[in-house]
Amino acid sequence: MSQKQELTGSNKRKITVKQLAFCAISIALGTVLSYVKLFHFPWGGSITLLSMLIIVLPGYFYGLGVGLVTAIAYGALQLIIEPYVIFPLQLVMDYFLAFGALGLSGLFANAKYGLVKGYITGVLGRYVFVVLSGWIFFGEYAWEGWAPLPYSLVYNGIYVFAEAFVTIVIIMLPPVKSAIHRIKAMT
Repeated sequence: MSQKQELTGSNKRKITVKQLAFCAISIALGTVLSYVKLFHFPWGGSITLLSMLIIVLPGYFYGLGVGLVTAIAYGALQLIIEPYVIFPLQLVMDYFLAFGALGLSGLFANAKYGLVKGYITGVLGRYVFVVLSGWIFFGEYAWEGWAPLPYSLVYNGIYVFAEAFVTIVIIMLPPVKSAIHRIKAMT
């Protein structure tokens, strides 16, 4: 490594054009799939057709940094398309942190069963942020007799984990698993 690289920090890995294109396609496809709602809840949240999986893939294919950037960009696009903002911190939690957590899939980019591990990690990260947001900012919508935190845990758990369950079943199917591995090899 040259002295110039050491001083400038230019030894960091940069995103390639191929990766950028794949991430852009993932964001676009994830956005389209976010409109395919299997069930939409009255106070926000929905079970979609694999939209979280599509956003998890860049992290699984390219690692944590690319995964986080892609997932945060997806959150920003969701904010632009369907904003529901009552407080600035709620905006950050619901759009940038919750969707951004899906990029945690990159922690398992090279692990055995990395897609499943990464997907579960990303979904759990998203769940943490939507629960915190629900508890802090939307507690007034708690069902009668429910405290805000248990309400947020259950309400958000229903839609987040229902989609996660369906997605895990689908990605465990041998043809789907094989197709994802072939795509990863091409990336």
